[in-house]
Amino acid sequence: MNELIKQVEQWSKDKDLHKADPTRQALKVWEESGEVGAALSRNKLDDLKDGIGDTVVTLIILAQQHGWSLQECLQYAYDEIKGRTGRTINGTFIKASDLNG
Repeated sequence: MNELIKQVEQWSKDKDLHKADPTRQALKVWEESGEVGAALSRNKLDDLKDGIGDTVVTLIILAQQHGWSLQECLQYAYDEIKGRTGRTINGTFIKASDLNG
């Protein structure tokens, strides 16, 4: 996984994306996430796999543009959620603070 992430980061450098406007990269994240939704709604598993991969690529580059690694961002998010309490309702986890609000 580390090697694959390094390859994506190098690809972004080769394309000068690592220095590009992060706002534009964030739009790519949304575009690829939309493809995930479209694939799910059409039950197209190959498109879903591609969309998930493309979304991860855009997130790797967005993190890189801010001087962060994907692992650093994932660790930050996990540290926030690891002790979170709540309930899963209709397949979605709802944190306790949102249940009580």
